[in-house]
Amino acid sequence: MTMLPKEGIPWPALKAQLEEAGKNDVDWRGGRVPMFIHYAGEDVLDVARQAYQMYFSENGLGLRAFGSLERFESEVVAMGLGLLHGGPLARGAMTTGGTESIFLAVKAARDQARGRLPSKGTPQIVMAASAHPAFDKAAHFMGLTPIRTPLRADFTADPAAIAAAITPDTVMVVGSAPAFPHGVVDPIGEIAAAASARGVWMHVDACVGGYFAPFAQQLGVTLPDWDFSVPGVTSISADLHKYGYTAKGASTLFFRDADGFAGMGWYFDQWPRGQYFTHTLVGTRAGGAIAAAWAVMNYLGEDGYRRVAARVLATRRALQDGAASLGLPTLGDPQLSILAYGSPAHDIAAIGAGLTRRGWVAGYVTEPAGLHHMLNLTHEPVVGRYLDDLAAAIQEAPAPQGAAPRVDARY
Repeated sequence: MTMLPKEGIPWPALKAQLEEAGKNDVDWRGGRVPMFIHYAGEDVLDVARQAYQMYFSENGLGLRAFGSLERFESEVVAMGLGLLHGGPLARGAMTTGGTESIFLAVKAARDQARGRLPSKGTPQIVMAASAHPAFDKAAHFMGLTPIRTPLRADFTADPAAIAAAITPDTVMVVGSAPAFPHGVVDPIGEIAAAASARGVWMHVDACVGGYFAPFAQQLGVTLPDWDFSVPGVTSISADLHKYGYTAKGASTLFFRDADGFAGMGWYFDQWPRGQYFTHTLVGTRAGGAIAAAWAVMNYLGEDGYRRVAARVLATRRALQDGAASLGLPTLGDPQLSILAYGSPAHDIAAIGAGLTRRGWVAGYVTEPAGLHHMLNLTHEPVVGRYLDDLAAAIQEAPAPQGAAPRVDARY
């Protein structure tokens, strides 16, 4: 059992241990990881690192003490709302990640609905089968029932199925921009119309797309309307530490108006210390994550984000074309940074194992079986090498016999 050392260990020895510990980690800089990393270049990484270190000890819980963090957060939120067509009444705050943003959106929707639910049933969240599991996690912790509906043939959410699933107990309807499994954007307008007709909160999960889709659209990518430009959209989650390229521990949650935003926070005053209030689930927040978000957004600007988005989009198209030429067509029609590809004519689990033997971390989807990528600039220079190894893995893999073997599709 590991025990706290009796005496402290000097930093050079600790640094050596840290370096040794990471020797067997997968080489993410070499584009070997299909998720988890969001990289826009060494210069962007360095800006995030330096800004984070400058505010390493500051605490986002204490904005009265750290007015700089209050300014940074306010400006980050304003920039995000500007990208997502938030009107003059729109509000928002930073959180520590997409799961926290989703938790707080669910909380706000549940709390707002408490006064109007005509029945005493359990509150429900209605969403497509492709919506992120964080909604189920939030439902589990807050006593809601998640209702998942089937996808259409193109892997997007089915607005008719969602509309049919809405009941008097529904407190939130969810759409994704994009949905993580297949990278496709749901028909947010139709889903929002169904929710609005029943007076139900409509949340758009843009944790992946919130800081990518606006720049893809500026580059000419055609998407269904998905943000606050859509009537009926109540809230949007968008992760800064994904395609905002900021330091880990930074997301944003936005609301159409102040009434929705009011449900994000939590207040308590029956305490000898006095009043306690946070907009977030957590108390202490890393000041470095707030400062890094502000710094990276200002460093890149719209032009920088467009340049990176253009390269990611080109990488996706190259990977799509190469995989299709090997008999693994794209599943659906993803237009952003995520794609999945596969075919029932191939044993996807065996192909993934072949890629793993060659040093790649294989990402999977299960319905239908396929390989999955969430792309960034680390993948740009290795597409050809990856496709060569994919071709070799396909040649080695046996033809599927009967039911397709299950893949290890842990996130």
